[in-house]
Amino acid sequence: MAEAPTDAPAPAPLKVWAVSDGRAGIEAQVVGLSEAIARLVPCEVTVKRVGWKGDTGRLPWWLNLAPRRWLTPESDLPAGRNKADWPDLWIAAGRATLPLSIRARRWSGGKTFVVQIQDPRVPATMFDLVVPPKHDRMSGDNIFAITGSPHRVTPQRLAAEYEAFKDLIDALPRPRVAVLVGGKSKAFDLSSERAAQIAHSIQIPLEQDGGSLLMTFSRRTPDPARALMTARLRHLPGMIWPNGAGSGEGPNPYFAFLAAADYILVTEDSTNMATEAASTGKPVFVLKMDGASLKFRLFHEELERLGAARPYGGAFHGWTYEPVNETDRAAREVLARIGVEVPEPVIEGAKAPKPPRKPRTKTAADPASKPAAKPRTSRAAKAKA
Repeated sequence: MAEAPTDAPAPAPLKVWAVSDGRAGIEAQVVGLSEAIARLVPCEVTVKRVGWKGDTGRLPWWLNLAPRRWLTPESDLPAGRNKADWPDLWIAAGRATLPLSIRARRWSGGKTFVVQIQDPRVPATMFDLVVPPKHDRMSGDNIFAITGSPHRVTPQRLAAEYEAFKDLIDALPRPRVAVLVGGKSKAFDLSSERAAQIAHSIQIPLEQDGGSLLMTFSRRTPDPARALMTARLRHLPGMIWPNGAGSGEGPNPYFAFLAAADYILVTEDSTNMATEAASTGKPVFVLKMDGASLKFRLFHEELERLGAARPYGGAFHGWTYEPVNETDRAAREVLARIGVEVPEPVIEGAKAPKPPRKPRTKTAADPASKPAAKPRTSRAAKAKA
C-alpha cells in the first residue's frame, strides 16, 4: 500500500537586515519597510546599526576603499564572504551605509539583494533596487518611487500604543488635535517668531471651539521654540511631550497621539511625520516654517492630490480620503523583484465582478425569428390617397 504523500516543508524565512546609522528618522524607514515585508511573508528581521571609527564616516563613499576595516565592533557585519553569514535582503538608508550597500552584493557572493531607501546620490545601478520619494524625481529600471518615506505605522500598532496612554487620553475633550513639531534642517528652521505664530494659530480655535492638544517635539526642535510653544499652550487641556522636565523622559506617546487625534498638524520640514500622519486617513494640516524647498513643496502637493493634506489656515475642518499606504506597496515590489509571489490584498466591501453574459441562442421568440414588420406608409402617400 502506497504511503500518503507528506506535506512539503515550509520554506525557510527570509533573512532581512535593516541597516542604518541608528538615527531615529533613518532607522524608522529601514525597519518600517522590513516589517512590512515580514507582514507579507515569513522573515527574520535584524536591525543593524553601523558606525565608523574616527572621521571615516565623513569620507565620500568612493574614498572609503576598505570600509570593513574602519567599522566599529558594534556594527557586527561579517568579515568574510560565506554566503550563510549574509542576508537575503539588505535594506539600508543614509549616507553612512553607502560604502557597505555598494559592496554587499559582492561580499555575499551574489546572495544578497540590496535595497537602498532615499536618493543615494550615487548611480542607482550600484544597487538592486532604490526606493526614493517621488519628490526626488528619480527614474530608472531599478527605481521604485513612493510618496514620502517608508514607516512603521499600522492600525495594529496605533491601537496597541493607544492602550498604553488610554487612561490619560480618554478623558480629553474632542476634537483632539495632534501637533507634530520638527525643527532645524538644511531647508527649514523654526525661529521663536515662527513658533509664536504657530502657537497662536493653534490656541485660538482650541479656546473658541473647545478640544484638546496632543503636542510632541522632535530632537531637532530648537530649545527657544520648544519653550515658547510649551509656555503658550500648556494651559490647554491635553498633553505635551516632552514636558520640559527632562530630555524626553518616560514612554514616547507619538503613536498614541496619532491614534487619538481627530486632526493632525505637522510642520513642513519632515517627510517622515507627514507620511505617517497621512497613513492614518485623518485630516492632515501642514504648518509653515521658516525657509523653503522645492522638493518639499512637490511632496506636499502630492499629498494634496491624494486628498491627505492641506495647508493650515487657522481652523480645523474634516474630510475623508484613502489612507496613504506606500510602505506596503514598496514591500510588495521588493518581494516581486526577488521572485516571491504575494496574493493581492482583499478589499473589504468590494463587489465581485459579474460573470460574462452567455450569448443568447436564437429561438422562435427571438426578434430575428419574428416576421418582418410591415413597411410604414409616408404621410405624403397617405395625403394623395
